Amino acid sequence: MPTFSSNPLNAPTYSKIFRKHPALFGVPFVLIIVGASFGLQQFTQTRYDLHAQKVTALSKEQELGLTQNRKKFDIREEYFKLSAAAAEEWEPKRIERPKGLPEWGVPPPEPPADPKRA
Repeated sequence: MPTFSSNPLNAPTYSKIFRKHPALFGVPFVLIIVGASFGLQQFTQTRYDLHAQKVTALSKEQELGLTQNRKKFDIREEYFKLSAAAAEEWEPKRIERPKGLPEWGVPPPEPPADPKRA
């Protein structure tokens, strides 16, 4: 026989009710969570709306300054401009090799002999 009984003498009445009907605790809990989610949705929507207003206000001011002196962009023109500049300024030039290094570099070293194969 255990030292303490699992059934206390004066158990609270809500404990007995929750044991018989667990939905009495679970359903209100779920309702509070779902209700809080819908309530917080209003606050977060307001936050994003204010942020969107700030961004659009800045973009309108910037748009007024940028559209006046805008040059039309042509990708082909930029390509030819960059390719011409690269061809004019580039010249292949050999560098001197360190003393003792052959013309075509150093051949790779022989792999060490494997003692297991010998």
